[in-house]
Amino acid sequence: MSGLADDPDRRSRLLALTLQALARDNFGVSSFDAATGLTRGAAGTADNRAFVVADDQPARGLGAALAWASRHEVDEVHLIASSATGLLARRATQFRSRVTVRHRDERTLIEAVPEAFPEPREVPAEHLAFRDTIVEAGARASVEHGVLAGEVRGLEVCRAITDPHTGAHRLEVGVGEHDREAFGMLHGDTPTADSLRRIVRIVDAHRSPGADPHPLNRLGAERSLRDRVLADPSLVGLASLDTAPPPIPRANLKDPIPCVARGGTTDGREVVAVFSTGIDLDVVPFAADARLALCGGDRPDTDLVIVVPEREASHLTTRLSERLVHPARIVGIRHP
Repeated sequence: MSGLADDPDRRSRLLALTLQALARDNFGVSSFDAATGLTRGAAGTADNRAFVVADDQPARGLGAALAWASRHEVDEVHLIASSATGLLARRATQFRSRVTVRHRDERTLIEAVPEAFPEPREVPAEHLAFRDTIVEAGARASVEHGVLAGEVRGLEVCRAITDPHTGAHRLEVGVGEHDREAFGMLHGDTPTADSLRRIVRIVDAHRSPGADPHPLNRLGAERSLRDRVLADPSLVGLASLDTAPPPIPRANLKDPIPCVARGGTTDGREVVAVFSTGIDLDVVPFAADARLALCGGDRPDTDLVIVVPEREASHLTTRLSERLVHPARIVGIRHP
């Protein structure tokens, strides 16, 4: 497998052959009118249908599949993946395009059923007690999927945890799990409030507008963008805005994953805002999923705003947003 992963051309050819075999055996497609390798898989069109196999990070494959279909003016999409198919099927329900997600087991395809969102997790009361410490140190308190954390310009610098061995509750300081562990070993005798104030000052200096390039300002660009708009919601035409959890928990701090907020307009309308950087084909499915998670089936037409840096507001993102049952608005923010 490692040899295949190290040879992108070979992997692309294998995925193309796999897609051809699956389309032939399951849909009776003898050949494609057009076909290509995708960043996360392979795609082909035949008989006004698009067939896409999502391979690398399949949970993020719906945007690429819809983009391929849009480019070829096809409205029926068959998306095939070996994992995350329940999530993909749920996100597919938010689009006007006819998208069918199928779970792949070798050469057998099974139609996927939309999966439910993760059960809500409450923040332990003992963790909430650290909120004042976070705010007083100059960080922004954020809650996502039962986890209380502190952020500086969108970068997590502390997290409330319960020690799995002793059951003790504490606020760990540091950027990411490994940094928090190292910080604890080096400064275990330093009061947390003092430690946190120190790291807040360091991170704030590196993530302020105009700061020199540094590892601390390369992480979480999308959350930095959200932090800027939280401080001034009028940048996206809103009267208020606060952080909100993503539809599924983040796996780590390193990977660029969109982040979420919710707020309101001056005339009282509720708005869900999703923030992303770079040209992310999957931001629209993610954003629609975030709205569904926060508003459920009761308010499916809640206003949805996708916020990106102005130079990254692509026509493709706009086209995908227009394919939603309840379209989103794309807002580009100028660099400060």
